[in-house]
This record gives sequence, structure tokens and C-alpha cells, in this order.
Amino acid sequence: MAANGMELSAGGSGGGNKQPQISIVGLFLACMVAGGVQYGWALQLSLLTPYVQTLGIPHALTSVMWLCGPIAGLLVQPCVGLYSDKCTSKLGRRRPFIFTGCIIICISVIVIGFSSDIGYALGDTTEDCKVYTGKRLHAALFFVMGFWLLDFSNNTVQGPARALMADLAGSHGPSTANAIFVSWMAIGNILGYSSGSTDKWHTWFPFLQTKACCEACANLKAAFLVSVVFLGLSTVVTMIFGNEEPLDPAAAKQGEEGEPSGPFAVFKGMKNLPPGMPQVLIVTGLTWLSWFPFILFDTDWMGREMYHGRPDGSPTEVANYQEGVRQGAFGLLLNSIILGVSSFLIEPMCRKLTAKVVWVMSSFLVCVAMAMVTVLSSWALGDIGGNVQDAAAVDNGLKSTALAIFVFLGFPFAVLCSVPFAVTAQLAASKGGGQGLCTGVLNISIVVPQMIIAVGSGPWDELFGKGNIPAFGVAAVFAFIAAVAGIIMLPKQPKTSFRSVSMGGGH
Repeated sequence: MAANGMELSAGGSGGGNKQPQISIVGLFLACMVAGGVQYGWALQLSLLTPYVQTLGIPHALTSVMWLCGPIAGLLVQPCVGLYSDKCTSKLGRRRPFIFTGCIIICISVIVIGFSSDIGYALGDTTEDCKVYTGKRLHAALFFVMGFWLLDFSNNTVQGPARALMADLAGSHGPSTANAIFVSWMAIGNILGYSSGSTDKWHTWFPFLQTKACCEACANLKAAFLVSVVFLGLSTVVTMIFGNEEPLDPAAAKQGEEGEPSGPFAVFKGMKNLPPGMPQVLIVTGLTWLSWFPFILFDTDWMGREMYHGRPDGSPTEVANYQEGVRQGAFGLLLNSIILGVSSFLIEPMCRKLTAKVVWVMSSFLVCVAMAMVTVLSSWALGDIGGNVQDAAAVDNGLKSTALAIFVFLGFPFAVLCSVPFAVTAQLAASKGGGQGLCTGVLNISIVVPQMIIAVGSGPWDELFGKGNIPAFGVAAVFAFIAAVAGIIMLPKQPKTSFRSVSMGGGH
């Protein structure tokens, strides 16, 4: 599944194992690892695109770094899901993968946080970070290695953690288990974005500031080290309370007979998709194409366009950029709060208006928001409405409007994280396509757009030389196309048939 943790909850433990009933409190504690993983993912989304540019990687190339998410989603989760279904460890089927993945996450986070120090030790420069603004190739290399390792390990944990909740749900039901999972992810988001918006870490942990790692770097380092502690605690709690019944080896061997195996099994079954599913895939892909520019570059946008900063500029520009990144992280915190509140409104809205209408409406809202982002950015840079000095006269209004856009996008993001998955589940249930098959194929329509944006936004930036503005302009166009395609292509859903499938979101 996608690296940002957005996948449909698995259902059923399978394999013929009977789990003893767990209390609702025990179920809540068994899911704590989801909060720990999401804490780090929120930091990753809010801080790492800006930070990597301080190491000398050009803005146009930062998007390529995000290719690891969809690649990991395509390769890791199908394999981990397959092997965890058949794991006969005494710890159970899911916990060995959760534990291993969390250890790798901790290692990768430490590598990312100390990449500047590693590069300094390997000879990137002998100058103090306060005066050196050149490239740090060794630091960038270790950063990218840690970044990719982090995404692969995130995917190693997410799938089994979801499946563990489904295995343990018992009489509480999958809806309760999924709601608990989402609540932990929301907690992780709020903690992570709060950490990312704080600029006091270097004063609380002054020993983390070195010649290679100045204030912004020390803030990131401290925030990630805190996330390691929280993830470690979360993992221990999940390992204790997620008490699984080990899978019987005979049952595991029996389950393998006649079953397609390997990560490409989902492609073999694509010919069995239910009617209406291809249209859902197309609209889903267009919808995600309209979202990924904002998901990948939101905090960088705040630092560059709204706060007139540069990660590799003068000390004043660097300070402005870091302030913009912190404000962007605060905007993501507000977005997460609205996302959590809005998620309770999606099901009644879909029952009243139909899922198709809600989906199309959210795409139009995203179109408006992305157009506003493009206009705000152009105004702030003096491309319209005069020059930069004219824009500075209404600077506070522009920044406040930018934060309001983060809040505004909370509702359509809640729709994005629930309605496409619920429509897919309904099609599979009513028209015989198979839940696992349809969900796996739906994930392809998520990760492929992410790859397109990751590869294409850099050359698009170079072509126009306008930072994030071209990508956001294209996002507005894709949102409009997604809305029109939804009106034409999405299957009609009875107003009373919608059943919400709650989702967790990262990015």
C-alpha cells in the first residue's frame, strides 16, 4: 500500500486461528504502534523536503527523493502481507514484522538526524554550518539512504499493524478496530506536526547543536530522537498487548495450496475486476494527481513563496525559510484536526447525497484551493498585483490565508481518505470482484500518480523557474478534470448503501 499509511483495513485473521477475546482497552493499547509510526511520518512530511535542500540537493531534485514511497508501497507491503499471513512464529503472524520494522525505522531516523554530522566527519567541509552554504554530498547521500530505508520500514509495519487489529477485533468488530487505528494515527499526526512546528528543540537539547548541525538541523535531530523514544514505547506496548495466537504450521501449508503468491498476484487477477471498477481507478488516479503536489511540497511552499526564504540563501533568507516551514507544520496540525472532525461527517453526507456527489464536490473544493495557492504564491512573489514590496504590505494577510487553506483542505482530505475505498469495497461486495483484489488494484492508482508527480514536478519547476507554483497550477487542473471525470464516470450509488471505511492519513 501507499507509504503514507492509507490503506483499507484488512479483515479476518484467516488461517483458521481463533483469537481469545480482548478488551476494548487492550485493543486500544495493542494498536499504539500506529501512533508511533505516524509520529515519524508526520515529521517526515513536514520537515524533510526543506531539510534536504540545506544539504545542497536542488529544489528540482527533491521530488525524486519521494519516489521511495510508492516504490515501497508496490514492493514491500504485498510481500510483507503475504509472508505475515503465513508466518508461524511463536510471537504470532504480525508482531515479528512489526518489531523488525520498528527497529529499522529507529535506525533510519537516527541516520537522517545525524546525516550532517556524518557528512562533516567524512570531509564535506571544515567550516562552521553558520557560514558554509555549499553542497554536502556525503551528508546528502546518507540522508537519502536513511530516507528510503525509513519508507521501506514504514511499509513493513503498517500492513501487519492493520492486519493485527483485524485479527484481534473479535466481537468488537472491524469497524471498532479500524476506528482505533485511525485515532492512533491522528494522535501521531498531531504530535508529529506539533514537533515539526516547534523551533525550541535546540534550546532544550543544546548538545545536539554542532559545527555541522546548526539550529534548524538540531531541531530536526531532536524531534526525530523524541519520535524514536515514542516509537520504542509504542512498540513495547503493542508487543505486550497484541497477544496473538501463533499460526498452526499445518494450517499455513494448507492455505498455500492453490493460492496465487508473490507481489504480482494482484496483477494476475485484474481481469476479474467488477464492473465499474476501472472508472473508479481512473477517477482515483486523477484525484491523487491533484493532491500529491501539495502533500509533498506544502511546507516548502510556505518557506519559499509565503515567507520569501531559501534553504541555501543568506542567513535572513534561511531564517525566513525555517519560520515558513514551522508555520507549514502548524498548518498541517490544523489540517489533521479538521480531518479528524470531518471524518465523522463523511458517512451521513454520503447517505444523504451519495458517495459520488461527495467525491465530486471534494474535487471541486481541491480545485479552488489549489488555484488559491497558485494565486497567493504569485501575488507573494510580485508576479501579480505589483512587486514584492507591494505584496509585503499585505504580507500578514497572505500568510493567514495560507494557513486558512490548510484548514480548508481538511474536509476534502477526509473525503479522499475514505470515499474511494468505501466505493471500492461496495463494488467488490455487490458485484463479486474480491475485496483484496480490488483494494490492491486501487492502491496502484494511488502510487502511480505519486510517481508521476515525484518525477515530473522537478523538470516542470526547471522549465518555468517558479519554484512550487507550476506544480500547484497543474494540481488545480487535475482536480477540475477529476471532478468532471467523476460526474461522467463514477457509478451511481444508492443514498442509503454507503458504509464509511475510515482511513488513516499521513501526508
